[in-house]
Amino acid sequence: MQKSLLFVALLAVVGALAIFFLVPALPSYVAFILGTLLAALVFIISPSSVSAADEAAGPMTTLYVGNLPYRANEAEVKTLFEQYGAVNSVRLVRDRKTGRRKGFGFVEISEVGAQQALAKLNDATFLERTLKVREAKSQDTEADK
Repeated sequence: MQKSLLFVALLAVVGALAIFFLVPALPSYVAFILGTLLAALVFIISPSSVSAADEAAGPMTTLYVGNLPYRANEAEVKTLFEQYGAVNSVRLVRDRKTGRRKGFGFVEISEVGAQQALAKLNDATFLERTLKVREAKSQDTEADK
């Protein structure tokens, strides 16, 4: 929200300057008001940077994805799982010392999509590797043992 407000304010100032230099007879406050209105109009009309998949509503499930190729990145994994439901986040685990990926990660996806992804992607081939997809265990469950 704050980034959007900052963007509109910056766009309003740029619009006001453009209008002020194009029509120098206009008072500066009128140019600013016109620039603000123009910025708001552009902001409303322009496509939102947040897609419908990012606005996933409802319960989410975290899946463990193992045996990932080391060259796979978050965008590729997200694209793979988006076929089955709204993906909220993808976290691929890296080694702390080397920064290299460890070959597994976690995907937060809608509950319905999670069930479909489990059924379709477990033991499926992705970038020449056979994926292992399971429902992730919570850290609270692991701490209780």
